[in-house]
Amino acid sequence: MVAIALVYPEIPPNTGNIARTCAATQTPLHLVEPLGFTITDRTLKRAGIDYWEYVAVTVHGNLQSLRAAAGDHRWVCFSARGQQHFREFQYHADDWLLFGSESAGLPEALLQEYPSVYIPMSHPQVRSLNLSVSAALGLFEARRQLGWA
Repeated sequence: MVAIALVYPEIPPNTGNIARTCAATQTPLHLVEPLGFTITDRTLKRAGIDYWEYVAVTVHGNLQSLRAAAGDHRWVCFSARGQQHFREFQYHADDWLLFGSESAGLPEALLQEYPSVYIPMSHPQVRSLNLSVSAALGLFEARRQLGWA
């Protein structure tokens, strides 16, 4: 099953919105500390509305913990510095889609070690999309390719 992992997320409403998307699609959500908020943050909870009981959220203390939990699952890194267009990439049913913090993105070492994809943007002055928008685009493209409704 495809999973989403947020590495060092900083903005609670973004994570809450992603949790809501994960709840709607029955997608596991993994969060890697440090987080820029507490897991009980009011704005995090509000963005996820009352769907928290429908999403499987796991908080990892570091990237090593995330890697151990992922086992043999492939990591796919989403980044403005990615190497392949996100729609041209061939997703697998057990991929873990990784997204970095709002201010810094994913660590460069991850982009060098694992496949990386980008979501194209037309305006050269716009550095990135909102994290929750990027996560939804990536997840739904993987689901489309895999034939999941």
